[in-house]
Amino acid sequence: MRLTPAALLILSCLSVLAAPRKNVLLLVSDDCGTRMGTYGGPALTPNIDALARTGVRFDRAYCQYALCNPSRTSFLTGLRPDTTGVYDNAKEFRQVIPDMVTMPQLFKNNGYAVARIGKLYHYGVPKEIGTNGLDDPQSWERVWNPRGRDCDDEDKIFSIGVGAGTSADKTKGSMGQILVGSGNYGGTLSWLAADGTDAEQTDGKIAAQAISFLQQKREQPFFLAVGFFRPHTPYVAPKPYFQSYPKDKVELVPDPAADRATKPAVALSNTAVANYGMTEETQRTAKQAYLASMTFMDAQFGLVLAELKKQGLDKDTIVVFISDHGYNLGEHGLWQKRSLYEDSARVPFIIRDPGNPANGRATKRVAELVDLYQRTATHLSMVRSAAPDPALVGRLTQLVAEARARVTGSHAPMWREFVTFFRVGFPVAVWRARYWWVAAGLGSTIVAVAVGAWVANSPVVQA
Repeated sequence: MRLTPAALLILSCLSVLAAPRKNVLLLVSDDCGTRMGTYGGPALTPNIDALARTGVRFDRAYCQYALCNPSRTSFLTGLRPDTTGVYDNAKEFRQVIPDMVTMPQLFKNNGYAVARIGKLYHYGVPKEIGTNGLDDPQSWERVWNPRGRDCDDEDKIFSIGVGAGTSADKTKGSMGQILVGSGNYGGTLSWLAADGTDAEQTDGKIAAQAISFLQQKREQPFFLAVGFFRPHTPYVAPKPYFQSYPKDKVELVPDPAADRATKPAVALSNTAVANYGMTEETQRTAKQAYLASMTFMDAQFGLVLAELKKQGLDKDTIVVFISDHGYNLGEHGLWQKRSLYEDSARVPFIIRDPGNPANGRATKRVAELVDLYQRTATHLSMVRSAAPDPALVGRLTQLVAEARARVTGSHAPMWREFVTFFRVGFPVAVWRARYWWVAAGLGSTIVAVAVGAWVANSPVVQA
């Protein structure tokens, strides 16, 4: 494939084969939408914001599937869900592609010390915290599965009734009812302003283990993947984090009834009853808890980055921050994930590669989580089996290069079609255009049509 002049600049990012080879620190948050301050959101996330100021922030990055297991499998294998066969939270990808060399496995095969702490492949939350979940043993050399007091405090957790707009057992709570200690937390809105310290929580223990790893001296470069569980429901965080969000200051999405009346039922199916039938007071309580748990996660995130700097490793370590998908907090009356709307499909995506001239910039060009592996592998010059077809992956490093090109003055606009037919795993974003989604289920595949009103003589996406 012939490279454009801009594409030749890709070595400015993810240049881990430079001498000496750089470390890689992959930080993943669970169910974390773009609510942080650096993205213009209400969440207090000073540490993530600081990383964005010193790295490249992707403002229009999307997951391949707005559900944990399909998305995580996709970005860890570099393959889309229709290739991995993973569309739910139960299937293991090696049932379909047993010889796949995953992203961490690729680093391991090329001389890196590779470790996982917390959730990278899918876990059932909270029941499988402290276990391996659906982990892939071939991917890692060392693993740690911390478990904190949030698991022991489950009998104190508040949740809404499982009959609230779901197909679950409707005998366990009525529509919008608040329950305590129901045991149904992972798929329902649930929360707890916890007693105790950060260090007692699972994410606090994950940060402590990551700090311990960074303190160890080693000859070889490392690939460390750190997976935080928050802000995945149950939204558990120590009480001080809740105090940062007074409930009377928590803003809600306006009454969605008129908005929902214009949407096809399939577009609203993950929350069939608007806002799960919650009162405005309950909605504020749930949103407060989500934001509190995001700020708590950010604090643990900050501890890891502080230790990286303390050890002098920040100068030789590429830091990548992502989430598996976004999250709805009442938009269109929807909560949680599994929708094609922006808040559910869009993800935070930040890369800091020391010495990259593009650091400190943001780009509005479209990127996808599936890009990460393919472009990392390409520019590591590593060979792997079951490699994804380059025609099916995104343009992450080219986009980073184009961010750099803005510095060098060689930036060229990128054009995209505004009407796109795509299968699940091929997200579409239309910038400066109005669009509608029409979707029909075809077995495990959804075919969607995005119809946009084109802005004449202007690129769909501009950096």
